Amino acid sequence: MSRPLIHLIDDDQGVLDSLSLRLRVEGWAVATHESAVAFLESGPPAEGCVLSDFRMPGMTGIELQQQLSARSSRVPVILMTGQGDVPLAVQAMRAGAIDFLEKPVSDERLFEAISRALAAGRAERSADETSREAAGKLDTLTAREREVLELLVVGRTSKQIARLLDISPRTIDVHRSRVFHKLGVETLPDLVYLHLAASQAP
Repeated sequence: MSRPLIHLIDDDQGVLDSLSLRLRVEGWAVATHESAVAFLESGPPAEGCVLSDFRMPGMTGIELQQQLSARSSRVPVILMTGQGDVPLAVQAMRAGAIDFLEKPVSDERLFEAISRALAAGRAERSADETSREAAGKLDTLTAREREVLELLVVGRTSKQIARLLDISPRTIDVHRSRVFHKLGVETLPDLVYLHLAASQAP
């Protein structure tokens, strides 16, 4: 199993070398980038995390976060900031960055932030996979079964659905049974959960 890759972004080569050494000694795989633009041109990865300086020429940390969000990237971003950049770093977190570190940062704080970012990335990928699986199951339904599903998850009874769709309650019960069977669920709460997960598919 490959180690998660930490992408370091800083226009100061000395900082890149120092951080890279600290992380590699701790056992992480590291890739370095001298600018946010260079990182984006390399193609943002699907896994790992990004540890980026906030104030860089060409593209700042918040602009990097905005670019990643625009590309629907789920890679967690940690920003390193000077004291005067903290309000802007908070703004970046509101835009999607997962954390920010004030310089100078201790090994303990650095490693804790990266571990948390990697865990968040794994959890998000797992949630994405669950959502994709749920969406795939919904794709197996016929148009009529999908109509019945959409009404079931908002709390309509079989009789109410029958009136809305102008078909018999017995036919609705048949569709309901098929929906439950195809989706592999046994209860209405399970059906609602699966429907919600599918709606969040990337």
